Amino acid sequence: MLSKRTNKREELSRCDTARYKMKETKDHPIDDIPLDFGRFLTGYGCGTLSYVVPVFIAEISPRKLRGALATLNQLFLVIGLASMFLIGAVVNWRALALTGVVPCVILFFGTWFIPESPRWLEMVGRHRDFEIALQKLRGPNANIAREADEIKEYLATIAHLPKTTLLDLIDKKNIRFVIVGVGLMFFQQFVGINGVIFYAQQIFVSAGASPTLGSILYSIEQVILTALGATLLIDRLGRRPLLLASAVGMLIGCLLIGNSFLLKAHGLALDIIPALAVSGVLVYIGSFSIGMGAIPWVIMSEIFPINLKGTAGGLVTVVNWLSSWFVSLTFNFLMIWSPHGAFYVYGGVCVLAIIFIAKLVPETKGKTLEEIQAMMM
Repeated sequence: MLSKRTNKREELSRCDTARYKMKETKDHPIDDIPLDFGRFLTGYGCGTLSYVVPVFIAEISPRKLRGALATLNQLFLVIGLASMFLIGAVVNWRALALTGVVPCVILFFGTWFIPESPRWLEMVGRHRDFEIALQKLRGPNANIAREADEIKEYLATIAHLPKTTLLDLIDKKNIRFVIVGVGLMFFQQFVGINGVIFYAQQIFVSAGASPTLGSILYSIEQVILTALGATLLIDRLGRRPLLLASAVGMLIGCLLIGNSFLLKAHGLALDIIPALAVSGVLVYIGSFSIGMGAIPWVIMSEIFPINLKGTAGGLVTVVNWLSSWFVSLTFNFLMIWSPHGAFYVYGGVCVLAIIFIAKLVPETKGKTLEEIQAMMM
């Protein structure tokens, strides 16, 4: 009798559990709707800002500081990522998502206190506002006459041009701008950066290294090198040298990581494999931080004529984010196919990036936006 009652209770318990799981499964898609919609809005906002911010910074900055100021955008991005890693270690994902509201609120109210782009004001015919905004940006005692004349002369030249369309991007007078912008965005992602960052812990684990130690090291390194490297050196050494050094360093990093997996697959030199993997990731991330992380966005914001900025800028931004998505999607498949082969593939892309930069990317250091665009015509 007791056994029957016990069996009955167990059966009821199993039924309750089954009903709970059915309810949980039924409710789960509904719970996913606001989460997915929030992620969609976040992606939309990030995608828009990733183009608008570098362009705005380029248009308001003095020529000698333009590179450093534009690179600050990337510096704050990596600081934000490092902060999310640290906060995410002590709070759940809902609290982590809510912390993102704080910078959004600051940005929203902060936009009310910054001047509009002087070049845009002049382009739309607000001539008085153009001079006020330029004077405010350069300081009350600065002589803006020469810069203002250069901007007005250039805008007057392109004012008679027809409104651009996608077909204009393949016109022979514009094609070099587009090739450079699209090419840099393509290589920025297809060297494998998102795969390495998103799966860095798995890389460390697969190589037998400490994932916690590795993640801490590369997060700190990324912030330091972006701050001290690209931000301080971009207007001294120039864009091309830093891009080339970055691509070469990433190639070395890919070879180190790939070799660590190759040795592990063959059971060779097991003692040095963790050191190879960690040093490879650090070399790779550090090299990306000094050049390929920020400079493609800087150059993109400098090379397009103002009448092409909307169309061409939208194109290169779409290329960047589609490339990012594709690399993130395919990284796991490459790792399943061959861990060392995946990084040799990325190393091959780094070689192509070096050739592309050396042959096609112009040096824009110390030139006005108008001089850059005239140089590329």
